[in-house]
Amino acid sequence: MRIYHFSFFLLVIFFMAGTPSSWRVAHKFVQVKGNKFFRENKPYTFLGTNFWYGLNLGSKGPGGNRSRLIRELDRLASMGVKNLRVVAGSEGPDTEPYRMLPSLQTSPGKYNKEVLEGLDFLLTEMTKRDMLAVMCMNDFWNWSGGMGQYLVWAGAADSIPYPPPHPGGDWGKYQQFAAQFYSNNKAMKMFDDHLRFIVNRKNSISGKLYKNDPTIMAWELANEPRGINNRNAFLKWVDHTTQLIKQMDPNHLVTTGSEGNTSSSSAGTDVVADHQNRNIDYITIHIWVQNWGYYDPKRTEATYQPALDYALKYLAQHLEKVKSLNKPVVLEEFGISRDKNNHAAGTPVTVRDKYYASIFNAVANEIQKDNHALSGVNFWAWGGEGRPREPEGMWKPGDNFIGDPPHESQGWYSVFENDMSTISVIKKYTALINNK
Repeated sequence: MRIYHFSFFLLVIFFMAGTPSSWRVAHKFVQVKGNKFFRENKPYTFLGTNFWYGLNLGSKGPGGNRSRLIRELDRLASMGVKNLRVVAGSEGPDTEPYRMLPSLQTSPGKYNKEVLEGLDFLLTEMTKRDMLAVMCMNDFWNWSGGMGQYLVWAGAADSIPYPPPHPGGDWGKYQQFAAQFYSNNKAMKMFDDHLRFIVNRKNSISGKLYKNDPTIMAWELANEPRGINNRNAFLKWVDHTTQLIKQMDPNHLVTTGSEGNTSSSSAGTDVVADHQNRNIDYITIHIWVQNWGYYDPKRTEATYQPALDYALKYLAQHLEKVKSLNKPVVLEEFGISRDKNNHAAGTPVTVRDKYYASIFNAVANEIQKDNHALSGVNFWAWGGEGRPREPEGMWKPGDNFIGDPPHESQGWYSVFENDMSTISVIKKYTALINNK
């Protein structure tokens, strides 16, 4: 028996030594099999967060704070939050309003070296904590530059017709402008060039090519891309862009960043049609009961339960709609304000705690089913130790980065590090959801 066990041990060592390192590394990438995620050949499910400003915190330049970034990652890891949705594409110029600054790409093909190395630092620190990143590469909205800025660079307009809170801003006008991106060959080429640059980048700290780094879970086409009045061009863009990414990088997953069907048909989204492309590996949905007008924090007793019912129905309906696609689903954005819409840290979060628990519980229950497609959830958003300069005010360069992007009231949806009751809810459900 000893000889047998010893021989078997030698056989295992020989096999592992003879196994190509590329094969062993490949199994660390998140993979899709049917409607499930797998990592290292084990089912992968997760409760994560949105941490869009991570690359800016990782910078050594203006806005950067590597010590804080390390503390935030440690806090999240201690809570069991190890899946982070991060921005990997922000556009200048840095003189524009309502925008995360400094930008990563200051002008077409020109990059801020400090912010770029901030992204390297973020990924390197995430690797140390066994965290995974969803890399959001573009934005339908204006707060990171996004499609509107690519259109301006392409000469489609002299400036972006900014939506509210810009004086005289109009959401409909902005969305129709941004949707022109899918028909503007020059703008799309600039974005293609950005994809090539980032996907093929070599991390200046770890030495890894991004396309070979298992810390990256997925490339996401954009934050909340909408077809609006240009749906045919939008679908062609999805097809082209997903093909481009897969040609460069067969290791990583690709997804859209879509909200799903949203609360309005005018958004020009269709959760099935928008995700049926064979190069899209999994489905994303977002739920915003407050932004979409279902919840009024000043009328909690009258609107909370109907809003929660709407959210749970939205989730269930989307899961039913996408069954035919046989792909995993991630609820990658949801949130709600502090009690009575107070934006100041330290104020009550009774409603938020209840809402988070209800959404997380729905996800956990779904994941317990053998045939589940729902495989992950990311709350919006982690604010950590950052604080708004002025609660409900607009972000300005030099202010703390928190969970609320610069075009939104600061403190609105941020979860701060002293929101202990919310953190307790998150910890409870990471234990139930992660890797189940």
